[in-house]
Amino acid sequence: MTLSPGMFTACCPIILASASPRRQEFLSQLGLEYRTVPAVIDETPAIGESPECFARRMAVAKAEKIATISPDSCVIGADTVVALDQTLFGKPCGRHEALTTLKALQGQTHQVITGFAILMKQRSIEEWGTTTTLVTFDTFSDDILQAYVDSGEPLDKAGAYGIQGKGTFLIRSITGSYSNVVGLPVNDVVQRLLMHGLVQPR
Repeated sequence: MTLSPGMFTACCPIILASASPRRQEFLSQLGLEYRTVPAVIDETPAIGESPECFARRMAVAKAEKIATISPDSCVIGADTVVALDQTLFGKPCGRHEALTTLKALQGQTHQVITGFAILMKQRSIEEWGTTTTLVTFDTFSDDILQAYVDSGEPLDKAGAYGIQGKGTFLIRSITGSYSNVVGLPVNDVVQRLLMHGLVQPR
C-alpha cells in the first residue's frame, strides 16, 4: 500500500504486522510502500510481567510470526499499552469498562508504552525496544466521560481514548513522543530502518 510520495523509499519489501489504521497512516505519510499482514497471537500478559516487557514481547512475537513466513521482507511489529502504577489498560471490552478506565486515568499521569520490532530473517536483522510517553489527563464529570464513551471512539483504543481524535480534550499534557501515543514511535522506527539501510531518502 502507498499513498502520496513522501521523504523515504523502501529498499526491500516491507510488511506491517498490524491492522492498525493509525500505524498504516504513519508509514504512508513517509511515502513507504508496504503490505499489511496482521499477526494473530496470544496477547495474555504473563504473571508479574511489567508493561514494558509485555509490550516488547508482543511486538517481537507479532513480527516474528510474519518474518518466519516472509524471510526476505522487513517486518515491523508494534504493540501499544497504557499503564498506571504497573496496571495495564488494554482495549476495553465494552462501554462499562471504557468508562471505568477513563475514571481511573483522569487526574493522573499514566504511561503509554509501545513495543516495536523490526525483523528481516534474510539479513539477520533483529531490532526491538520500547518507547514511553507520559500522558496527564485532566478531570471531568462522569456525564462528560460517558458522552465520550457513547461516541464509540474509546472502544478500540488502548486506555479507552484516542489522542488523535475526540479524546484529545481529555489530555492536559504529554511528555515524550506524540506518535508513540497514537501507536508507533516513528522516530525510533525510522532511525533503525535507516541504520540498516532498509529505507533511504528519495
